[in-house]
Amino acid sequence: MLLKKLLLKTIDYKLVLTMCFLFFFNSIISAQEIIKDTVIKKPVTVVPSGQKQKIDGIIATVGDYIVLDSDIDKGYLEISAQGGSTKDITRCQMLGKLLEDKLYAHQAIQDSIVVSDAEVRSMMDERLNYMVQQVGDINKVVAYYKKNSVEEFKTYFADILKEQKLASEMTKKIVDAVEITPEEVRNFFKKIPKDELPTFGAEMEVAQIVVEPKVSKDDEQRVIDRLNSIRKDVLEGSSFATKAVLYSQDPGSAPNGGFYKMTRKTPFVKEFKDVAFSLGEGEVSEPFKTTFGYHIIMVEKIKGQEVELRHILIAPTVSEDALKDAKERITNVRNKIVNKEITFAEAARTESDEKETRANGGTLVNPNTQDTRFELTKMDPTLYSQVSNLKDNEVSQPILNTDDKGKKTYKLITITNRIDAHTADYAKDYTKIKELALKEKQITTISKWFDTKIKDTYIKIIGEYRDCNFVYNWLKK
Repeated sequence: MLLKKLLLKTIDYKLVLTMCFLFFFNSIISAQEIIKDTVIKKPVTVVPSGQKQKIDGIIATVGDYIVLDSDIDKGYLEISAQGGSTKDITRCQMLGKLLEDKLYAHQAIQDSIVVSDAEVRSMMDERLNYMVQQVGDINKVVAYYKKNSVEEFKTYFADILKEQKLASEMTKKIVDAVEITPEEVRNFFKKIPKDELPTFGAEMEVAQIVVEPKVSKDDEQRVIDRLNSIRKDVLEGSSFATKAVLYSQDPGSAPNGGFYKMTRKTPFVKEFKDVAFSLGEGEVSEPFKTTFGYHIIMVEKIKGQEVELRHILIAPTVSEDALKDAKERITNVRNKIVNKEITFAEAARTESDEKETRANGGTLVNPNTQDTRFELTKMDPTLYSQVSNLKDNEVSQPILNTDDKGKKTYKLITITNRIDAHTADYAKDYTKIKELALKEKQITTISKWFDTKIKDTYIKIIGEYRDCNFVYNWLKK
């Protein structure tokens, strides 16, 4: 029952640490290990002059990985740099997180999980770009890590990123294998005492109609010509990755040189996958069109059913006349709905240009939960600002929307249902209850995994850290 309380009422320390470490901490810590929570608290302080400073050394070993005492201090610094609080995080808890990461990475190698050099390079480019943006000069980054040159730092950092990716892939492998049945969800819910049932916040269901401005043939041809020019440069020896950083309009991959790793099950649009899997290693595609714009793809490596590639996306520029025509069209649609000539759902099915929503009457699907409800406190701020003042069944005025790729559309929005804050109900909230039940089962599975792997792995913890009260049996007592 304690586990359910942690799931439903609070956030346990492992989750807090995981979230805090998400971006930078995982990428900063070098060779480290896996251990659990503790009692020792050692705030990061400046050593007064005249006093001896503790010499940095190895405090733990997990398989082929080590953890240095300074790695814990780096963890505190990074959490503080991200604006988080380290007040309630002990050094033992910090060490525990590091040891967990190292056991994941160690076991990933035992399970023959491979992280390619291309993946590491892609991660390196992304992280370095971010860090340089923050401090303004890569030499400051090198100095922070106390390295003598950029090349020395990159070699050091590549090892960190590879270990991080191995840990991530191992975690994913464990969690993805966990499935839950409706019977298990039902039993999970029945075991929760009535006075401990979670409360779900107010929610709403939203529908929209989207009209895309028509792009002229001349504008499309200019994009095709630009991509053909880039393709020609690449075939003559230019770097595809550099071209992607400079010209691609895909924010998800441009900073990484356009890099993606995918299989046929990866949720990319059909046109993109068809081209990607038609190419051989080293081939560069002709320009082709998807709903996002025009692309070219270069395949770097094919490993069985998996393809590593880079791509460049450029979308045609929408003219002011096209925007004006789109606004007029969607205004006419709104007038028909308001005048009750057609329902919103019928208009979405016949008039909307958004394939993902028009078949179900324009109803939006929450990308975080995969159901149609949006909890107000967790709703995307942009969407919330568009619906917060709407009354029931009111249709918004035409809204000019620009997505993260710069694509402009006009849309109408309406609220189709409101759900007040309420105590969890099995029938009404099955999706959320299933998610909680699955999380509990995943936590249990991970815990069993650690218990098993710790027994089979060489682990050594030295010094004062042997007094830590870890969650897992790192000390093998």
